[in-house]
Amino acid sequence: MGYQSRRSPGSSGRGYGGQQRKKARAKATREKRLSSRYAPEEHHVPTLEEVSDRTLTRLRSLGNQRFALSPFSEHFDRWLVDLRDVVFEFESSPTINADGQFLNERSQILSKVEVELTERRRKEATLDSIIKDLSGNKSLLEQIEEEHADKTKQIKGRETAETKRLSNNVDGLREELDRIARIKTGIFRRVSEKAKTQRQADATQRLNSEQNELELATQNFRAEKEKLRDEIEKKKQPILEQIRDLQKEIDSLEIDGSLETRRAACEALVNAVNGLLQRERPSLH
Repeated sequence: MGYQSRRSPGSSGRGYGGQQRKKARAKATREKRLSSRYAPEEHHVPTLEEVSDRTLTRLRSLGNQRFALSPFSEHFDRWLVDLRDVVFEFESSPTINADGQFLNERSQILSKVEVELTERRRKEATLDSIIKDLSGNKSLLEQIEEEHADKTKQIKGRETAETKRLSNNVDGLREELDRIARIKTGIFRRVSEKAKTQRQADATQRLNSEQNELELATQNFRAEKEKLRDEIEKKKQPILEQIRDLQKEIDSLEIDGSLETRRAACEALVNAVNGLLQRERPSLH
């Protein structure tokens, strides 16, 4: 009889059972991973402190936001949207109970800043017109100054001619007096002492008259120039005031003049939020 090898009756079962257990464990691991992957995450509800801190920080940030380039009004709509988002996000938080006082305060603050920014936008829109007005006033001022220069030149021309004429007369009379003074008198001379004295008196009188006329002419020309200067200054004064006002307005529009308005609105909202928090939780500041 030949020898036949035999397998143990339980050997085949043990191998199959081990494979099944391994498959079961792998399946359980996969199911666990899948269940953990798709399990709903726990939703974190921000606390009152977290909501208020975030809101106050964002409000202060918006209040200090600067617009570097003009026209600044191009940034107003976006800024207002951001501001409303901060406020309405605060109100919609489940930890916040916005009472009537807060709703009324924030409505008034938002309405006020919107009106003020609208007015600021209107002013910025007039910038080109203001610059044109400024240029026109400067041109008018130049015309007035040119007119003053022309009239002053005319006065000086007449003054030069008149004073030259009178000065020549004065010089001529002084020379005449010198000649008379050198005349010798006597019994055997052609001119007597009495005649010389008379001629000196006449020449002196005419000299005094010419000198007085020269002095009077100088005073008159001085007064005429002062009068012209006063008239020109009166014409220039309102124009200079307009130029100053227009330049001041242009300067105010070339910087972000809305900053104070926006900062005040944000500070008012900060106060409104703090007021609401104090009413909800007096110990919270």
